[in-house]
Amino acid sequence: MHTNNKKLCGKVVLVTGASRGGGKGIAMALGEAGAIVYVTGRSTRASTTRSDLSGNIEDTAEAVTARGGLGIPVRCDHTVDEEVKALYEQIYREQGSLDVVVNNAWGGYENYYDVDFSVPFWEQPMTRWDKMFDAGLRAQMVSSRYAMSTFFLKQKYGLLINTGVYSDFGGDYPVNVFYDTVKRAVVNMTRGMSHNLKANGIDVTAIALAPGWMRTEAVYKHYGLEAGDPDFMKIEDLHPTESVAYIGKAVVELAADPHVAKKAGQLLEVGTLAKEYGFTDIDGRYIPPFRI
Repeated sequence: MHTNNKKLCGKVVLVTGASRGGGKGIAMALGEAGAIVYVTGRSTRASTTRSDLSGNIEDTAEAVTARGGLGIPVRCDHTVDEEVKALYEQIYREQGSLDVVVNNAWGGYENYYDVDFSVPFWEQPMTRWDKMFDAGLRAQMVSSRYAMSTFFLKQKYGLLINTGVYSDFGGDYPVNVFYDTVKRAVVNMTRGMSHNLKANGIDVTAIALAPGWMRTEAVYKHYGLEAGDPDFMKIEDLHPTESVAYIGKAVVELAADPHVAKKAGQLLEVGTLAKEYGFTDIDGRYIPPFRI
């Protein structure tokens, strides 16, 4: 069985948007690898942004620590630049260095079922676009800029991972023009970041990482299941899905790879990395890259 063997012991990592979903899965995998993980998001035990879903930064941080790392929760609204600046200043005061930033915060899923996610663009609410742009694409840029100015330029090393999506499906895709456009922009932004870094001789690696269809808390709820219910395989629709730990394992492998710079500027898929690095999902299955 593939194990992490605390391969990231002592490494300092920031995972944004880690109250639940993929961010939580990433943070927990990093904890299992022994990392010091700053867990950010807006949902706390005292005040949650999603009353319909479980998950908050304190619970995630505790899960990180329970797995052998050190989880540090910091409430941060990544659409507020001053809060992001304060976050990076806190990490600098407490750690003095930062090895990896996983920009995973995202918006636009709020009130998901108020308007069908697959309706054409003229029926999509503009609030969905605004939240995807502000809490997703823009938030990733702001976080990346503070990572560079506060840590990476001075350290002369670092790894930036922006979570995106593989969207070159062809055929009838895109399903949602808003989502497709912003997620593609994440990939293009990351490629541009990598070009800037290389052109200026800066030894920092920027990568875009695309999970497949993850079984988040919202997906479990949609299918009438409790989060983490192993009976998901009884539902045919969910057979191709992957756990949120799958992307977490991919992040651990990238962070531990001494040759990760060779992947700079690329869009990497979790399913492809699983084959390259030799890991499986938590149920022992190899889940290939997701395709519609």
